[in-house]
Amino acid sequence: MPLQNRVDPFGEIHATAARGIFTGNRGVIHDPRTKTLLRRRWSTRAWIICVCEFRGRRRDVMGRNAPSGNAGWTELFFLDEVTALAAGHRPCFYCRREQANAYAEAFGRALGIARPKVAEIDARLHRERLASGGVRRRLGVADLVALPAGAMVATGAAAFALGDGVAHRWTFGGYEAGVGIADAVGTEGVILLTPVSTVGALRNGYRPVWAEDASPAGSARK
Repeated sequence: MPLQNRVDPFGEIHATAARGIFTGNRGVIHDPRTKTLLRRRWSTRAWIICVCEFRGRRRDVMGRNAPSGNAGWTELFFLDEVTALAAGHRPCFYCRREQANAYAEAFGRALGIARPKVAEIDARLHRERLASGGVRRRLGVADLVALPAGAMVATGAAAFALGDGVAHRWTFGGYEAGVGIADAVGTEGVILLTPVSTVGALRNGYRPVWAEDASPAGSARK
């Protein structure tokens, strides 16, 4: 049976066989004895995005991975970086230092901060992301058109990644073919999933990794 460790763009955690191309964590949120989630959905404000392979290291997913024999951290998985950013995570400064620095620089340009500290980034994202209680921001037509590539929105339970004037409907297995934004999401009942500060980073030059071939021109590919 699949473990409950796959994150959707809303930041919710599900059990599904699909894995995705990135891992990450929110601290320790599982019981290593049963490999099930605890009631809490984070134990730190640092929600990060990591690579699945790093220096040949091996982990027992949702097991006991700390040197002490305790849980360590809870491995979560994302379809791609676009999904992880929408859920409120940001690049890891340990295994993805180049991308983390690029994100921080773009984040700082968006907010007018020369060198934002990691704690400042995490605190702001924690206030903004839906999964940790952020305000749902409703969008109009002008808002949708102005969003940068890599931002995600939702209408009802359906999530869409935006890029080059088209919207790709998200699924755990990948994106559906892109269609016009207005045709895909309409103009009513649309909310922003990606935290506002991350939208600012995307607008100021950060290029996230997309799954498959959904990436618009100029964005990173895996």
